[in-house]
Amino acid sequence: MLDKNTKIYVAGHRGLVGSAIWNNLLQRGYTHLVGRTHQELDLTDQQAVRAFFDEERPQAVVLAAAFVGGIMANSLYRADFIMQNMLMQCNVIGESYRHGVEKLLFLGSTCIYPKNAPQPMKEDALLTSPLEYTNEEYAIAKIAGLKMCESYNLQYGTNYIAVMPTNLYGPNDNFHLENSHVMPAMIRKVYLARLIHEGQWDAIRRDLTLRPVEGIGGEADKEDILRVLGKYGISDNRVELWGTGTPLREFLWSEDMADASVHVLLNVNFSDIIGIEKYSSVHYGQAVDGQVDRNHSEGRGGAIPSLGEIRNCHINVGTGKELTIRQLSELVAKAVGFEGDIVFDSTKPDGTPRKLIDVSKLHSLGWTHSVEIDEGVSRLYQWYVQNM
Repeated sequence: MLDKNTKIYVAGHRGLVGSAIWNNLLQRGYTHLVGRTHQELDLTDQQAVRAFFDEERPQAVVLAAAFVGGIMANSLYRADFIMQNMLMQCNVIGESYRHGVEKLLFLGSTCIYPKNAPQPMKEDALLTSPLEYTNEEYAIAKIAGLKMCESYNLQYGTNYIAVMPTNLYGPNDNFHLENSHVMPAMIRKVYLARLIHEGQWDAIRRDLTLRPVEGIGGEADKEDILRVLGKYGISDNRVELWGTGTPLREFLWSEDMADASVHVLLNVNFSDIIGIEKYSSVHYGQAVDGQVDRNHSEGRGGAIPSLGEIRNCHINVGTGKELTIRQLSELVAKAVGFEGDIVFDSTKPDGTPRKLIDVSKLHSLGWTHSVEIDEGVSRLYQWYVQNM
């Protein structure tokens, strides 16, 4: 358990999960928190990250920052998805080790698993067959991140834990149509289609002023607004969604994810995951010219042949429950009060057909979710309209 005075750096503290983790820590009495916006600190800049760690010297790190998006964004920005995420992970994990960080929590994604992995997906399904092509670069970056944590633990006796959340949604979600995930995009599309039908142009203009679409904001002509929204399948009482509507998805409320993350950060060690009470003894010395002196005893994880192969030490985080995209659209329509048509364009990609995770490891570590999907969809819609 980390002391309440522990200095914790939350990378990505303004994002969907990072902001929820920040608030969860505050609610638990952890007030010595450090955060930087992207404008204040570019995590892809190695020198800037090193200078930040030199100055702040956090004792624990939550790496929730990432370059993220849905199928469209993953298809358009393949190079960005692998390079941006790899740079951020290498810089933060590398500097955490260099500065003697006691505990690090790395957040990945369940897209790390093969496209046709057996369902529900256990942690040991990793690297057993090809990935889903549409998010391959992001998945590879996240696999590299969890392997960095695992490898640092085995070579240096660090205590870096990787958690792999399922599809997340909640307050501070990304509702920009060009690069948002399925649920927030669906909620916004259905909401705008209802507003168009009802002629609520003041509300439509407020929406586009806050979140312009392809440079079209609330001040634009009606014709331009309708044209750009039409490109994203939004029209009078009609919404068009990508795919067939048949893929199965699991969704986790972001504040539940934050609670799971903080639970792991405070209560779970690498030794708990691999089932060895004392796999390593690490003595952190004082930093000298930025370098931390570490003296390892016998017992350093990967250096002991008798331990065999240690892998798949990450933890799935989810609900263990799923529904189809079509069923999700019905929940969204109900929450928004939409009585129009939702149609699916089967010429567009579906992505992975099914993506349910096995959460038995998480449950064995003492945590289960609390927000069910129908309640969560309603709460996210209410948050959206209240933050216009």
